[in-house]
Formats: sequence, structure tokens, C-alpha cells
Amino acid sequence: MLDATPSLRIAVGGDEAAYELKEILVSHIRELGHEVEDFGTFAAEPVLYPDVAFEVATAIKEGRFDRAVLVCGTGIGVAISANKVTGIRAAQAHDTYSAAKAQTSNNAQIVTLGARVVGPELAKSIVSTFLSNTFSGGASELKIARITEYESRLSDR
Repeated sequence: MLDATPSLRIAVGGDEAAYELKEILVSHIRELGHEVEDFGTFAAEPVLYPDVAFEVATAIKEGRFDRAVLVCGTGIGVAISANKVTGIRAAQAHDTYSAAKAQTSNNAQIVTLGARVVGPELAKSIVSTFLSNTFSGGASELKIARITEYESRLSDR
């Protein structure tokens, strides 16, 4: 079933622990009608997930993509890595409620998932939910502004 959301440019990446899930999600996102660029890994051989996460997060920061999906064994490592890039908000989600809130309340550009935590069907639902929601602003806008303010202070040190 095609999503009614306007077409987005989506970056996807992951490590060897999530290689199979990444492949499934790349296909799923394309089926939803979005443009996808796969940042790898392209085999089930070991890679350093921070390298993939930094590359994807930097591409988001540069405006080359609207949103991104990162996967590793737990989703934790890629979230931590992506959040090291100034201006990036990567949110780990293992259910559709968290995926919706990552976007509507936190204006996250990246959702992260763990291949050892969620199965393929749930992962597809999480990604669909993340991509079909938009930031709602309101009281959350002040919170995002505060995060940005703190981040700016840290970068000035």
C-alpha cells in the first residue's frame, strides 16, 4: 500500500548486524514512493557503524536528504553516533508510538532501529510511521529550541 505522504529523499545505512533488515527497509521505503540512497553496508561483513552513522547524519545536516533511517544490532550505537553531528536529532524507536513522537514532538531527522530488537514487519511499520508524520510545533517547538541553544553553547567551548 502506498503512503499518501509527499515523496521524501531518504538516506539509509547500517552495520553488518542489521544488513538484512536494511535491505528490507530500503525496498519498503521505495515502495512507499520515496527516493532512497543506501549508504551501506553492502554485505554482512563487519564495518564500524559510527562511520556509516556519521556519513548519513552529515548528509542530513548538509540538506541532501529530508530524513534518514539507521540500523544496527540494537539501534543504540547508530543513535549515539548520529547525535554527535551538530544539529542532528536521531531518535531510537522500537514501536510506532515512539516513531510518531520522534517526528511530531522532537522533529527528529533520523530514526534508528535495532535488527536484534524488532522484526522486519514491525520495522517497516516503524519506518512508515516515522516518514508519514511531521513536526507539530506547539509546546515542543520551545523544547527543540532549547536543545539547539544548549548545542550551540557546547560548540562554542
